[in-house]
Amino acid sequence: MIPKTFHRALRAWFRKSGRDLPWRRTRDPYAILVSEFMLQQTTVAAVIPYFERWMRAFPDVPSLARADERDVLGHWQGLGYYSRGRNLLRTAREIAKRFGGAIPCELRILRGFPGIGPYTAAAVAAFAFDDCVPVLDANIIRVIARLADYKDPVTAAAGRLFLDRTARRFLPESGGRDHSSALMDLGATICTPGVPDCPACPVRKFCSAKNPEKIPWKPPRKSVIRERDARGFATRGDEVFLVPSDGPRWRGLWLLPPAPPGDKPILEITFAVTRHRICMEVFRVRPSKSWTPFPLAALPPMPTPHRRALERLSEPGLLSPKSVTSE
Repeated sequence: MIPKTFHRALRAWFRKSGRDLPWRRTRDPYAILVSEFMLQQTTVAAVIPYFERWMRAFPDVPSLARADERDVLGHWQGLGYYSRGRNLLRTAREIAKRFGGAIPCELRILRGFPGIGPYTAAAVAAFAFDDCVPVLDANIIRVIARLADYKDPVTAAAGRLFLDRTARRFLPESGGRDHSSALMDLGATICTPGVPDCPACPVRKFCSAKNPEKIPWKPPRKSVIRERDARGFATRGDEVFLVPSDGPRWRGLWLLPPAPPGDKPILEITFAVTRHRICMEVFRVRPSKSWTPFPLAALPPMPTPHRRALERLSEPGLLSPKSVTSE
């Protein structure tokens, strides 16, 4: 049994030191759903401006459900992992059709929507509906593992089961929203990766970790796969020629067309996609009849590396050799 003094100490700290985030200023389940989709594999700082622009463009489920996919991907442009944007659109359409635009609160139903796994469903249940359920993001996993001094791999099936059971032990009787938010902020600001700031921790007397800097233990990362990608830059007046992605990467977006590699690219951009580190070389080419021209001032949704390449190539002296790294 976790003593009530643990929950009181954690809540008191959170009320004084918790982060002020846009999606915490509302209890609107739709806004919280949007934030959770955006926060999948993306940092809080990167998400904030996109979230605010998104909510102005699509303020509720019906407005998103009516939207065209191209417009949706245009607002997602720059966040990466575009399947999240498409899944959010599909989820909004299902909610509009099956539930009249009202987001259901049941975990079982939430997990049935596109792009919503166990974590996102639990986060929506906790933050939108105040349910007391385990919300296991990277920050909370680290806090729970250290509180329990869990030294085995947290990514293994046994580790995931242990964390779920232990997180349930730490749940309060009520107030799931503040509890999960507090644990998340504790991991983000004090119980951080590496050496945590234990003297500042409001629940340090409940922590069993002897060497918290070594917890949680994760297996070594898999090796990086390096790739080269040759792309063409073809223009006609103030138009540039693009092709639709044939997937699975960047499906629904427009790209610089593939091109045979030449001797001297006019631009090189290096970027990462999951384990892949890709060097994109851009060559000046003649347009093909199968490519589609777009005005540079009205480009369709494009992935960040391709859009950034066009921004660089639109600068004065676009045919001079350049090199840029995009992370």
